[in-house]
Amino acid sequence: MKKSLALGLIVLGLMSFTALANAADVSGTWEMTSQSPRGERTSEITIVQDGNKITVTMPGMRGGDPITAEGTIDGNQIQWSVTRETPRGTFTMTYAGTVEGDTMKGTMDRGGRTSEWTAKKK
Repeated sequence: MKKSLALGLIVLGLMSFTALANAADVSGTWEMTSQSPRGERTSEITIVQDGNKITVTMPGMRGGDPITAEGTIDGNQIQWSVTRETPRGTFTMTYAGTVEGDTMKGTMDRGGRTSEWTAKKK
C-alpha cells in the first residue's frame, strides 16, 4: 500500500511538472490589438510569468493608471480577467486565447458581449 501511494504521488508530481514545463513562455511586452464599440484599439501590455500563473499589466482607461490582472497559462491556452471601475459602474472583461510562438489571439468577454483580440510579442 505504501509503495502504491508513493508511486502515485511521484506520478502526480511528474504530471504537474510536465504541465508547467509545457506552458508557453508569454513573459515580456506585447502589442495588443482589440475591438471595442469605438473601433480598433492598439495598446502595449506586459506579462510576467511564474510557472502557469501570469500577471498582466494593461493601460488604464483614457490614460489612467495601469491595471494589473492575474491569470493562467496552460499549455498554449491563456486567460486573465480585468475588473474596471467606470462612471457607469464596475465591469469585468475576461480575455481567453491561444499562444502560437510570438503571437496570441482570442476573445474578450464583457458581460456577454464578445470581441476579438490579437497580440504580437515585441
